[in-house]
Amino acid sequence: MAFEQLLNRLADGQFHSGEELGELLGVSRTAVWKQLQKIQDLTDLPLESAKGRGYRLKDGLELLDATSIRAAVSSQAKPLLNELRLLEQVDSTNRLAMTEAQAGAGRGYVIAAEQQSAGRGRRGRTWISPFARNIYCSVIWEFDGGAAALEGLSLAVGVAVTKAMAAIGVSDAGLKWPNDVVWNGRKLAGILIEMTGDAAGRCQVIVGIGINVSMAGSQAADAIDQAWVDVQSVLRAKVSRNQLLGCLLSELLPTLSLFERQGFSVFQSDWAALDNMRGKPVSVLLGEQVVLGTAAGVDDSGALLLDTPTGRQAFHGGEVSLRLQN
Repeated sequence: MAFEQLLNRLADGQFHSGEELGELLGVSRTAVWKQLQKIQDLTDLPLESAKGRGYRLKDGLELLDATSIRAAVSSQAKPLLNELRLLEQVDSTNRLAMTEAQAGAGRGYVIAAEQQSAGRGRRGRTWISPFARNIYCSVIWEFDGGAAALEGLSLAVGVAVTKAMAAIGVSDAGLKWPNDVVWNGRKLAGILIEMTGDAAGRCQVIVGIGINVSMAGSQAADAIDQAWVDVQSVLRAKVSRNQLLGCLLSELLPTLSLFERQGFSVFQSDWAALDNMRGKPVSVLLGEQVVLGTAAGVDDSGALLLDTPTGRQAFHGGEVSLRLQN
């Protein structure tokens, strides 16, 4: 509780004295200092102190707020938003959403967090998740037909994410098969799809989305092992994470509903218009095997098409990785 109270008071970016913060928490100034140290240790936020003035968070802070997020959700998507759960810290929003799905949570259950301690990307990669800088969000949905009904889902979700980006001004984001949103060749957002339930029948799907919003200046960003960019760097302006998350849900929830009814084929043309790799020389990695060719888009199931010296080949998701040739 003290952690949340301090963050809310410091969120305005103004200096607050140790005496004021002590009165807020009902503790001594020494205890306030220990809580502020805890904030720095856990969040990597730019906390400053000045003699005679107190403490502040440089540039302020916008915490996730359910009222603000819901206000930004479109009228079309609002009926599809069953529950919105906001957390300060969690190991992984996808892991928690999986637990909730297995316990009975259904479609439209949304979890978002300020920070993940064990965020995950595709193929077991770590998703770097500094506090209150980005979007870490997981949505539960339900499908009939098991895994076969999910072909192309990550691509349809990618279309929804790029539309949300466009709604806040990032109009030139593109898609890299099968689950990356990119800008100028650098990763802007990622998608992780996981499933529980009947692999051949009724199943619950966790749609995890991470969006880089304001990573610049974060020490955690030094650990990212690929080219990346964030929304604020693209727009050269501050972005409301609450507004962005509302825009994301406005696009994502109707997309999941439409995909449930009609599959990927209705999204194929939209995805093709956003394809960042089509016509480029690429390499496809399947474990130790490497296949070289020219990216030729995707088919109506979402499979990657590759033109090779021996003809056109199709590749599905899983452990397949796509890269530009050096």
